[in-house]
Amino acid sequence: MAYGQMGYVYDPLMKDAPYDKWLTFTQEIIKVSGKNIQKIADLGCGTGELTIRLAKEGYQLFGVDYSIDMLTYADQKSRNDHLDVQWIHQDLRELEGLENLDAVVSYCDVVNYITSENDLKNVFERIAQSLKVGGLFIFDIHSLHYVVNDLVNNSFTEVNDDMAYIWDCIEGDQLGEMYHELTFFVSENGKYDRIDEFHHQRTYPIEIYKKILAEAGFEMPILYSDFSLKRDNLNEKSERIFFVTEKK
Repeated sequence: MAYGQMGYVYDPLMKDAPYDKWLTFTQEIIKVSGKNIQKIADLGCGTGELTIRLAKEGYQLFGVDYSIDMLTYADQKSRNDHLDVQWIHQDLRELEGLENLDAVVSYCDVVNYITSENDLKNVFERIAQSLKVGGLFIFDIHSLHYVVNDLVNNSFTEVNDDMAYIWDCIEGDQLGEMYHELTFFVSENGKYDRIDEFHHQRTYPIEIYKKILAEAGFEMPILYSDFSLKRDNLNEKSERIFFVTEKK
């Protein structure tokens, strides 16, 4: 689940990531829920781009990530913006210390880094323990269709003046399982430094997520697709699936 040295290249790599769409989606879901949301934890917060956007909207934020490097960048950003965000270094499988949260969000396929059903249940149970009764849990995953048809057994590259990368996505043994081999070449002081990363992800059929959420103490989730706010609008070409549920 770790991002080794990627704190160094993460923001340039994610420069086109839809952070504003995640923000809008979150705010609209909160609005529709009618709940008084104040305390939010952003799990797998990375360098804090979404966390900081939410904090600027007036919420009390806790950013949780396993990468110390990522959190260092996140902390500097929040200090620069004079925001009071609590950054927490934890593996989501060992999540603890957060109580009475109004909402938990986990975006950018962070949940896909939980690659066994036992670990997934453990993480969902720990999230439930962190939430108030009725607290919201919102997360997204890559759909099986997207993983099978667009990601696995493909290579992706990008080259610009400051950075280049090669990303190979390799199919795993289990349905929805994939391994990412990434090599970055980053320009600094007239030379290129090489950074290698290896990541393991897995996505499951929707029914598996529903079953484990129920076992962990959550209501039946409402599903959304690709940032649309139309409920249960999934189709076979949906790439990113959003789950919105609440603690029983």
